[in-house]
Amino acid sequence: MDNHTLTFEQRLRRLVNMGHDKAPEEEIIRAIEEGIEFHGAKLWILVLAIFVASLGLNTNSAAVIIGAMLISPLMGPIIGMGLGVGVYDFELFKRAVRNYLVTTLFSVTTATVYFLISPLTEAQSELLARTSPTIYDVCIALCGGLAGIIALSSRSQRTGNVIPGVAIATALMPPLCTVGYGIALGNYAYAAGALYLYLINTVFIAVSTTIGVTFILKLHKKQQVDKKRAQRVRHSILAIVLVTTIPSIYLTLGILRSTMFERQARLFVQNEMKFSNARVLSVNADAKHSQIQVVMIGQPVDTVLISRAAARLPQYHLNDTRLDVVQSGTQMDENEIRDLVNGIYDRKFTGQTEAEKRIGELELIVNRMQQHDKMSAVVFPELKTLFPQVEGLSILQGRTAYSPGDSLHADSATHIAVIHVPKLTADDETRLTRWLRQRTGIPQLLLLSISRP
Repeated sequence: MDNHTLTFEQRLRRLVNMGHDKAPEEEIIRAIEEGIEFHGAKLWILVLAIFVASLGLNTNSAAVIIGAMLISPLMGPIIGMGLGVGVYDFELFKRAVRNYLVTTLFSVTTATVYFLISPLTEAQSELLARTSPTIYDVCIALCGGLAGIIALSSRSQRTGNVIPGVAIATALMPPLCTVGYGIALGNYAYAAGALYLYLINTVFIAVSTTIGVTFILKLHKKQQVDKKRAQRVRHSILAIVLVTTIPSIYLTLGILRSTMFERQARLFVQNEMKFSNARVLSVNADAKHSQIQVVMIGQPVDTVLISRAAARLPQYHLNDTRLDVVQSGTQMDENEIRDLVNGIYDRKFTGQTEAEKRIGELELIVNRMQQHDKMSAVVFPELKTLFPQVEGLSILQGRTAYSPGDSLHADSATHIAVIHVPKLTADDETRLTRWLRQRTGIPQLLLLSISRP
């Protein structure tokens, strides 16, 4: 039929039809079955790929992790499980499950051994990203699994980049390596989160494969199953899907609440924390503890004004939120103070005593700032070795004030360590604060982490 005489519906059907590129059914099943078995060279490739992925997570190298995922053969048994359920070939399903358990055990053991002997024990951002799965990971695994089974059934796409792309997108290996990291270091929260992500990817790649072979490819059933048994299979799959999905929905809602809290906190600071002769340096919103920490530079703001601002928190849906304000001791940086000191020397004052007194105070401030700069320069290389994710450190002297409900001491002097870091867990923040206090000899040192995008 001439393409010009086709209706819109016929053109659309021709466009989405996969029949002209579909491989024979026997060839599709044979290709999937070949990917199920794990022994010999394939098992050694898996072990080496796990080592490579663990190295990538340990050194925070995304390129190394992607390379490991490209050479990993982990997808085979998972797709085999989905195919076995879809065509009612339960012997194939059992074989796929056995190989899946073998690959999982070898992978976790290999990663655990690596992290037990590795001298680097800090959790990098690439590793932390595998410990908090969400509903978005469910969607990625579902879409990735569908793309994988369609590619395996296509003559033109089977040897293309679809399967490697699915392996990268669904990220089966990094979670397994993170499980090994958690076991090796005794951090079972990391291990549990990563294992849950691995199970999400497993379940939804398998489920999407079942959907693909049943409704898209419409492969023939290997055996006829009575309606009651087929119904039990469907109910079992639905139960597994629900049990796997519900926790991810809960975690996603937590992330959304945290995001909303941070947005409202920044809006509150932007609108309400405007004071003359002082400005906001940074804002740290902690949704888990319902706390907003604001660092300000400039002249100290009266605690009454801070209390008035805190009283308007409910207007931003921030009920029961604690406002902590940390204020620096001066509104000028070192260069500005030096210029002022030089200007005073050059001028002629009628009240020489007051001028000399002011010069002495400013020189004292400069000396303190120089001492803090020297301390930061000495401490930072050591800090970088222990916490590689930290990108910068500044130690300064300031003062603190708190929201209503706490004692408001505007003149309580303290020291503040400002660090620049992409991401910092609560445990790392506690350990870093403890180390800085011990290293600097300042027991009341406060830590302020500023995240960089």
